Amino acid sequence: MNTKRPILKIDGNTLTLDSIDFILNENPIIFLSEDSIQKIQKSRELVEKWVEEEKPIYGITTGFGEFANVFINKHNTEKLQENLIVSHSVGVGDPIPPFIVKIMMILRANALAKGHSGIRLETLNLLIELINKNIIPYIPSKGSVGSSGDLVQLSHLALCLIGKGKCQQFEYVDRTVDKFSNLEESSEALKRSGLEPVKLSSKEGLALINGAQMMTSYGAFICSQAKKLAKLADISAALTHEALRGSDKAYDERIHKLRPYDGQLKTARNLLKLIEGSEIRLSHLHNDPRVQDAYSLRCIPQIHGASKDAIEYACSKVEIEINSATDNPLIFPDDGIAFEGGNFHGQPIAIAMDVLSIALSELANVAERRIERMVNGSLSGLPRFLTPNGGLNSGFMIAQYTAASLVSENKILAHPASVDSIPTSANQEDHNSMGSIAAQKAYQIMQNVESVLAIELLTAAQALDFLKPLKPGIGTSIVYDEIRKIIPFMSEDRILHYDLIKVLELVRNNFLLNKVKEKITLE
Repeated sequence: MNTKRPILKIDGNTLTLDSIDFILNENPIIFLSEDSIQKIQKSRELVEKWVEEEKPIYGITTGFGEFANVFINKHNTEKLQENLIVSHSVGVGDPIPPFIVKIMMILRANALAKGHSGIRLETLNLLIELINKNIIPYIPSKGSVGSSGDLVQLSHLALCLIGKGKCQQFEYVDRTVDKFSNLEESSEALKRSGLEPVKLSSKEGLALINGAQMMTSYGAFICSQAKKLAKLADISAALTHEALRGSDKAYDERIHKLRPYDGQLKTARNLLKLIEGSEIRLSHLHNDPRVQDAYSLRCIPQIHGASKDAIEYACSKVEIEINSATDNPLIFPDDGIAFEGGNFHGQPIAIAMDVLSIALSELANVAERRIERMVNGSLSGLPRFLTPNGGLNSGFMIAQYTAASLVSENKILAHPASVDSIPTSANQEDHNSMGSIAAQKAYQIMQNVESVLAIELLTAAQALDFLKPLKPGIGTSIVYDEIRKIIPFMSEDRILHYDLIKVLELVRNNFLLNKVKEKITLE
């Protein structure tokens, strides 16, 4: 992490998925654009005018949900907004990881920066101060149905702004900061940092909690990782292709141009780049009795490619969402009007997260099949379970069990959450997206995929040792060499868990991918 903090301007329109990496890796100072400040102030002036006139507008001078028909006079404005936050803070379950909460805070600030929410500048500035000082609210993970937004989780976030709930201040927040360890009362954390809790005014509670930022924060992080994992899956598959002495004929671009899916073409090109110069392939190029390989090798471009295309679809929706205004009502100061609508509804992200879950699951599914082929002596032509003294040693037998367990779990988790709905708020909210569930399932699947690819990489490195002195290709050699720098060949049984954790770290921090990209341009 860079110790000299860079800056990141937010204006409600220009965040990207690359911004998520930047936020987690560089710990930037966040600030509002001048244009956003003007828009925020203009919307706020209109809200205050309506309150003074006691004009009936949902959530500003009325109650919420089923209580939309209850008028609230201007003297109860502050109480109305605070009650909204405390009454909606009903989360349960394990806390959301701090690094996901930080993304969530930035996405909410970015939505408010669009200037259509009616929040006061001072309230938004306090949220930005919390981000910049890495004061992260403790937010339970369960309780959102994802349709008036992630009401429960955003309410727990908003508690910190009013000096309630719990939080923790971190020196920095990156992906490794996935647990809370030193919680304190929010009021104490604010005081120690020289900050004052805010007393919410009209519309502000609603502005803070109407939106899909919890599910979208998961989605933004998963998308950032998924695109890298799809490339790493090509690397892992190429290593296995070498270990199983597969044919490269199936990757010829002439085949894929006849079915020109973008992801398929990119995968085929990646595979050929990775195995270029392989002595293993050259050794059997003219004397290979096999006409064609099993699908898990021959159809890598089609399988990985379909996942890549689906990942691109899902992530394009997330990039729209991170720059969207999602509360209700939305204020249009140039027109002097507020519209009650449904931009808070999580359906676009719910479906995107379900698609992402399926796409990632398939990367693991086919990787597990390749692992099985390597450890199965009757399929691989290698020593059974990749051990030189089988029987006394079990070798990589149980590594495949673990991969099988993870892909089986993914099959359950990949069942779409977005096809479910259950009514809330006395049937006023009669269709809910369940996007929060879809997003958290996708996050679990992503973690499982990382582990399965780590198992494949570890297994393939072991398999390649039985083919020495033949060397793999340009790209596959890089990966093999990096694994062997930290993990020796397994000549007799040892605790594979420790080896796997080392490789998993190389996967999660993108070390192997970045090493390959230093020499080869992957698509």
